[in-house]
Amino acid sequence: MENVTFTLANMHLYGSAFFDFLALRKKFFVDQLGWDIPHNDSVEMDQYDNPEAHYSLVLRDGVVIGGARAMATTTKWGEHTYMLRDAVCGKLRDIPADIMAVEVSQSNMWECTRLVMSDDLKTHAERSTCLSLIVGGLVEVAAENGADQLMSLSPLALMRALRQLGFAADRIGEPYRNDDGRQYAVLSMPAARATPRLPRTTHLTQPAALHAPAVA
Repeated sequence: MENVTFTLANMHLYGSAFFDFLALRKKFFVDQLGWDIPHNDSVEMDQYDNPEAHYSLVLRDGVVIGGARAMATTTKWGEHTYMLRDAVCGKLRDIPADIMAVEVSQSNMWECTRLVMSDDLKTHAERSTCLSLIVGGLVEVAAENGADQLMSLSPLALMRALRQLGFAADRIGEPYRNDDGRQYAVLSMPAARATPRLPRTTHLTQPAALHAPAVA
């Protein structure tokens, strides 16, 4: 497994990886969880997939098997900021407006969203390695851009998984149960970890034409 990080400005260096990440998101969030979010038959993509977003993906043998998105909490793109702040402002009907006590807009705090891993990861060890690489990439990107904290709206189970990987995740908001049956809460953690990071990719994927993979 290898980790790659990029923005829309240099996503072409990684062939169809960005498009394949959107397809993986559609398969999980739309097809499996039933979320009512923007999508077509192939991919899921929303207003936060804009030039301010950074991506951390994991590839195995050139295939995207996991990834997540991050952006600064000072981000503004058109009428939108970042997901949790827009929720607090009442712009997102599926996330409670009281999910955070106050709006956060700080250059040292970044938000992470759309964390997903492929069903092709069959063992706990594979999923742990993939998660470690995804979050390690997010940490590095955020830290390189001056952040020292990350936050996300995530399933409660993720907090324990992150702690086991050396990330000091903690809950900073009250949990709620979503329509998909899972409990979510706002988590935060330092943009660092106690354990050594796993190796990142040492080469670039050759550019390739974008394509829409079949969705099971």
